Amino acid sequence: MTPIPAPTTATAIAAAGPTPAAATPRLKFSPHGYAIDHPDPALGEQLMANALGVADREAMDGILRQLVKASVSGGNPDEVNLNFMISMVNSIRPRDSIEAMLVAQMVSVHVMAMRCAHHLAHAKDLAQHDSAARALGRLARTFPAQIEALNRHRSHSEPAITVQNVKVEDGGNAIVGNVTQHASVIVAEQQPACAARKAKAAGSRRRREPANAEAQAEA
Repeated sequence: MTPIPAPTTATAIAAAGPTPAAATPRLKFSPHGYAIDHPDPALGEQLMANALGVADREAMDGILRQLVKASVSGGNPDEVNLNFMISMVNSIRPRDSIEAMLVAQMVSVHVMAMRCAHHLAHAKDLAQHDSAARALGRLARTFPAQIEALNRHRSHSEPAITVQNVKVEDGGNAIVGNVTQHASVIVAEQQPACAARKAKAAGSRRRREPANAEAQAEA
């Protein structure tokens, strides 16, 4: 097997429709490099690109090379570890290049954290124990921060929601937007309506008072 070629210009991979029940593509190693393990090379590249969330061969090759380096165990790339990482990337479903890079970092951080946990469990002295514990703590804090970054990126790319056909009763206010962030504005807008209702009530009382006075005078 030979490594995936790195062309001088980005080569777009033809967009194919999603393949139902398609298995996550795998990589296999040989003395000459690595290759996608699939009987149809073109379809194998398309499945791998879809799994990694990239659009061209250069991006796919770059992400794969980085994952290969992150999978190293005992000084050599670990095929089982690498295919686990690719499967995890595929399960998160990166949707653009930013998500592809972030998700690759996430699975790499997870693998490193598990490696530190292994070192911590097999520490032979206090120095090894403290070193592995510190590294594991930093990686454990990094992972949820990456999840939060991914969620923020995805929420910002979601389309805005438009509310239509809102019925508002007399004296009410229609509010479209984030009520929590603009609570002070909403209260300020409601104050004129409250003042109008108070003024109307005061006018009604004034009209009743002269009528009562005339009735008393006639009596």
